[in-house]
Amino acid sequence: MGIKKFIANVIELLELDDFENSGKKKSVKRLLGKLKARKEILDKDLKKKINKREKKETKEELAIVTAQIKKAEKILDKLNKKKENKTSKTTKEK
Repeated sequence: MGIKKFIANVIELLELDDFENSGKKKSVKRLLGKLKARKEILDKDLKKKINKREKKETKEELAIVTAQIKKAEKILDKLNKKKENKTSKTTKEK
């Protein structure tokens, strides 16, 4: 999945209407923070006494959010490695 598609999917998942897209790395970092906050809310909701249907829906959403967090961390690692490779190449050329 491409970075732009990931960003679009997470914006849709979190129902963000006013999300400003500004650079891949910065956008992914901001979305990662929002995903982690959403995960905390879902964890708290699971501890509350809710009916079986709501609990099942919350667990499903938690699984989706957790998967998106893993993807975001992978993308950030990839972007950081790409930046490190660029800087190491320029320092070797000097």
